[in-house]
Amino acid sequence: MESSRAARRHVRRFPLRPLMYTVLACVAIAGGTAGGTVYVKAQAHSGGGTVSSAPTPSFSSSPAATTEETTAVTEPVVDLDELLSDAMKAVSLTGDEKVSAAVLDLQSGDSAVYGDSAFDTASIVKVDILAALLLRHQQAGTQLGAREKAYATTMIENSDNTSASALWDVIGKASGLDAANKRFGLTGTEGGDGALWGLTQTTAADQLTLLQQVFGDDSELSEASRSYLQGLMGRIEADQQWGVSAAADDSGWALKNGWLPRSTTGLWDVNSIGRVTVDGHAYLVAVLSKGSSTQAKGISLVEAAAKAAVSVFTGGDASASSSANATSAAAR
Repeated sequence: MESSRAARRHVRRFPLRPLMYTVLACVAIAGGTAGGTVYVKAQAHSGGGTVSSAPTPSFSSSPAATTEETTAVTEPVVDLDELLSDAMKAVSLTGDEKVSAAVLDLQSGDSAVYGDSAFDTASIVKVDILAALLLRHQQAGTQLGAREKAYATTMIENSDNTSASALWDVIGKASGLDAANKRFGLTGTEGGDGALWGLTQTTAADQLTLLQQVFGDDSELSEASRSYLQGLMGRIEADQQWGVSAAADDSGWALKNGWLPRSTTGLWDVNSIGRVTVDGHAYLVAVLSKGSSTQAKGISLVEAAAKAAVSVFTGGDASASSSANATSAAAR
């Protein structure tokens, strides 16, 4: 999956959905004059004034209209992106390390994104490859063949590269991936050149969009396709059960990790995407990183970032002290 070409970078914005709470209570009692002109007195924190429905008020000897002052109450706006940015301050970066993270609350639909740079996907693109293949079969009205199912299983559960290469060819390589991603709503992802699927470029925001296609109800993928992919992501082999799973409790997770040492720098790309559950509440989490001196350090970085991301919604500990669950996994 290695290439000496410079990594392509496409910076695009994810359509955010920050949590906005604004409550405004406004009460006014209007009085009328004998001439029928209506007067309303409104008073806000910045001052009050008299507003009339007629350009020139008419005066009469009638009793003055009674008025009641307006009461305005505004609660502060909650900026989830800012909260995530604050939480990520607990994540320690050393040397050339860079990280981006995105999280979405599946119940409320609220999301937060930290960083918009593009990263190499490494093996997390295998989820995208299988999603593209499933979409292809849906459009043709066909089912996965026995060999495709075998490839899909080893590609996701074991992160087998030979299987990924075979299915990369089936979907039409980068052009096929890009076409599927257009349907999925990804805007900052571009398939790798030729056979280099691991050098596909993506953003954390786009990976969150992809995860919504896999785990959300509003998806281009059928319920059967989503269930199939979710099942594979929930059966990752033991030595690969690290990454975003560090943010989950014992109630479950489903994930795909990617790790790649770059021959041009000797530094590691380490990524993790998936769904985690905390206290029965599900979150989608995507963490992308690069520049770690070892795979183990990259894993620790990704796990710390995943915890920080989920803490935006749970109020949990965003400490960067998370330890790697697997430090000897072979490079994929």
